[in-house]
Amino acid sequence: MVRKPVVSTISKGGYLQGNVNGRLPSGGGREPPGQEKVVLKKKITLLRGISIITGTIIGAGIFISPRGVLQNTGSVGMSLIIWTLCGVLSLFGALSYAELGTSIKKSGGHYTYILEVFGPLPAFVRVWVELLIIRPAATAVISLAFGRYILEPFFIHCEIPELAIKLITAVGITTVMVLNSMSVSWSARIQIFLTFCKLTAILIIIVPGVMQLIKGQTQHFKDAFSGRDASIMGLPLAFYYGMYAYAGWFYLNFVTEEVENPEKTIPLAICISMAIVTIGYVLTNVAYFTTISAEELLLSNAVAVTFSERLLGNFSLAVPIFVALSCFGSMNGGVFAVSRLFYVASREGHLPEILSMIHVRKHTPLPAVIVLHPLTLIMLFSGDLDSLLNFLSFARWLFIGLVVAGLIYLRYKRPDMHRPFKVPLFIPALFSFTCLFMVALSLYSNPFSTGIGFVITLTGVPAYYLFIIWDKKPKWFRRISDRITRTLQIILEVVPEEDCHKL
Repeated sequence: MVRKPVVSTISKGGYLQGNVNGRLPSGGGREPPGQEKVVLKKKITLLRGISIITGTIIGAGIFISPRGVLQNTGSVGMSLIIWTLCGVLSLFGALSYAELGTSIKKSGGHYTYILEVFGPLPAFVRVWVELLIIRPAATAVISLAFGRYILEPFFIHCEIPELAIKLITAVGITTVMVLNSMSVSWSARIQIFLTFCKLTAILIIIVPGVMQLIKGQTQHFKDAFSGRDASIMGLPLAFYYGMYAYAGWFYLNFVTEEVENPEKTIPLAICISMAIVTIGYVLTNVAYFTTISAEELLLSNAVAVTFSERLLGNFSLAVPIFVALSCFGSMNGGVFAVSRLFYVASREGHLPEILSMIHVRKHTPLPAVIVLHPLTLIMLFSGDLDSLLNFLSFARWLFIGLVVAGLIYLRYKRPDMHRPFKVPLFIPALFSFTCLFMVALSLYSNPFSTGIGFVITLTGVPAYYLFIIWDKKPKWFRRISDRITRTLQIILEVVPEEDCHKL
């Protein structure tokens, strides 16, 4: 994984040109006619930034997490408190990331900030666990919800076969990967459209719910805190379910280098998005309980569908379609953003070189996008939704807590650092403490799932010394590695981020 660019140009016939040091062919240093710089362009406007954050947050979470939150809190009132607290806590995390994104203007999100603050080893472990656990599991979770909801209208009176859900889910995952490989602009445009679909799905639930409240349907809110008491064992899992539903506020930081005027766009997009999502989520949960009792909600695999069947009659068939589109938008936004994390990590030498290359015509990080495909499919066919959620949450919130703690460290380590956007210190302090406390507590409350995540995270340490530090690899290994890189370049038509001929 030592950085040594293989080529810099591709000829019209598709063959590699240049030498192993990545220099252009000799010719006085002048660029030939028709040569174009291959880079990731600044195409993320404020509207697209809001659509990335909002469109990625609002996905399966609000439609599948209510059951998990209620199950682990024990009462309607406590579950609504958890939803509100998770919204406020997510806002605190998002504001902390806004400061980091405007101070460190590099793409890569968590990985870049950990690299900047704590150094290469923790940064490598972060991208290692993202590649092996977090992103494949997160994509599999949202994709499973997509598959279930899109098939819901065809299986109204019977149970949906699990194999059918996973097959249609695999098709959805492949479609998202192809879309993100083809065009940044089209991916962003579709994300905007899907964000409006998400907001429509939320409104379809909120508006009838408010009407129910006006009619006096408040029986499920009476004695809201009665029921099973929240336990120290259940709160971390309730926290995970709630924070999973809000997860996505950090994705704009993954594409900082593609954001127009990031100093203003990132904080503004984050604040607008979090206000929309938090208000929408709390009202959606209130709407659920105007029609569905706590016991009925715990028995439902598709809360939004159960709700719509009670209130909307024939129009209820539209709800699973809107929810499926919502999930598809989250899949699209997540893949779009996280592929940039792999791209940046490869550029820094922490992942194979091919992942830092860009398609010569489409200007997309094609290898960094498609590397997720096989890993996600493996995760999809090897686990169920609840176990996947617990599996990924430990590693995700551990490192997000460390990133925000790093912001506090930067305040003292680099006090003169230019900070166009600055938050009060109590915000990152409260957020990072809550994340790290809940992560530690989850090891006690659910030792199996979180323990597996912890062990896989630790494997990143020997992997770092084997793949990164150990530079005396055998010559045959290096030859095979270079040959594979060249072959993949020809097949995928990708080059390093530098000047090249267009095919």
